[in-house]
Amino acid sequence: MDEQIQAASPLLQRYFDGGESLARMRHSRSGPVIIFASGPSAAGFPLDRYRHLPMMAVNGSIVRFAELGIRPLFYLCDDRGFVLDRLPLAIQGVSLAERAGLGLDALKTLLGLAPECLDGREVHLMQRVNRPLEGEPLSNRRYAWQVRNDPDIECGFSLFRQKPNRIGFSRNLGKGYFGSRTIPYAGLQLAHHLGFDKVFLVGLDLNPGPGRFYEQGPDAVPSRIDDDYADYILPSFELMARRVSGPGFQVYNLSTGSRLPDSLVPKIGLDQLDALLASA
Repeated sequence: MDEQIQAASPLLQRYFDGGESLARMRHSRSGPVIIFASGPSAAGFPLDRYRHLPMMAVNGSIVRFAELGIRPLFYLCDDRGFVLDRLPLAIQGVSLAERAGLGLDALKTLLGLAPECLDGREVHLMQRVNRPLEGEPLSNRRYAWQVRNDPDIECGFSLFRQKPNRIGFSRNLGKGYFGSRTIPYAGLQLAHHLGFDKVFLVGLDLNPGPGRFYEQGPDAVPSRIDDDYADYILPSFELMARRVSGPGFQVYNLSTGSRLPDSLVPKIGLDQLDALLASA
């Protein structure tokens, strides 16, 4: 399998455009968007009722869209391990969505294992910030210092600890995105980049115990949320709440039992969702 992935490297060149394909889409959208994650609460969300809205599916959450025949605006995946462990779902996501945003490792793995699924599809390479395709990345601290005055980038900075320098939010995906160890956070940065001003998160439970809504039992892939929540996920949403969220970019969480504090991303029910959509 590793040989297949390595052999796919020459095929990657067609996607190396320096972020131009994503840059051309900047500010091309407006209004609300739904980002559909994989927490258990997503199973009960009436997706069909909101099929008229633009949506993003991430990783395995694409199965709900396939069941209902809904084409999301974007399918997002930046996890090589997900492609390896759940290849049919990754293929389904790329095939069903209007366009796909794939991280470098996920794209390379998909090209190695099932390159035919990308034929004729609109696929955008989503590059992490400070991860040049050629040359060496800067140290996290030096990168954070370099972008401190860039209006497109919000980034933590610390002289004494490395992890704060890895926390950020990109308003311009032509300059890359911050991973945060959870793909819905990349979706939030893409939503801002595209111009959406109200983002509704579905299935962002961030509780590893119950697993993902689309897989249960011994075949379920273990979650890494507990390993990453305190160091990366929570600080990323804290930074977004302080420095990005506001009247021009409002984010709401439809998972009322989410681990993410309501003070960072307000939790709402369907009645409130409908009221916000009616007022948009």
